[in-house]
Amino acid sequence: MDDPAGFAPVETLEQVLEESRRLGFLGPGPLTPQIDHARGFASTRERTPDSFLDLGSGGGLPGLVLALEWPKARAVLLDAMHRRTEFLRAACARLGFGDRVEVICARAEDAGRDPALRGRFEVVTARSFGPPAVTAECGVGFLRAGGALIVSEPPADDPDRWPAAGLGELGLAVDRPATAEHRFVMLGLRGPAPSRYPRRVGVPGKRPLWA
Repeated sequence: MDDPAGFAPVETLEQVLEESRRLGFLGPGPLTPQIDHARGFASTRERTPDSFLDLGSGGGLPGLVLALEWPKARAVLLDAMHRRTEFLRAACARLGFGDRVEVICARAEDAGRDPALRGRFEVVTARSFGPPAVTAECGVGFLRAGGALIVSEPPADDPDRWPAAGLGELGLAVDRPATAEHRFVMLGLRGPAPSRYPRRVGVPGKRPLWA
């Protein structure tokens, strides 16, 4: 893919992701389906967002792919592991993102209360971050009112994964459910995120808002 904005071709992205896999940050299996899956996050939006944060960016999926798919968006790739964020910084340099993409090493619970990040993003993405309640609570603080949390869903349907009452506690609601053909759920933030969320580090997992 030759990007008109001057970003790297897909071959370079694949080289970066091969390195990620060699380091143990991505699982086995062909890269092309994983890249295509990452692009699926972009298909949930009718237009390019002005900003997004990738929650638990890990080995670079979907964050690196979305930074290419959304070349005008300001992005933050967030992960709590130093080795992964060092890799992501090098990957962003290799892909030519410049200062448009920032990599931050921090726990989501802490970062979600940082004034520099709280309520700043149109979109938050999450791929294999954690259980639904943990993902929603850790992601909501980054969203501005009207923003969307987009989560990759497992193959099997479970109508209880995103209960209205639990989401409502966070100010979220399902805007677009996952379907058999489109395994992403989009959760919209109805107003500013409640100030009490996210709770301190570890609490969302130990005492989830729903099971």
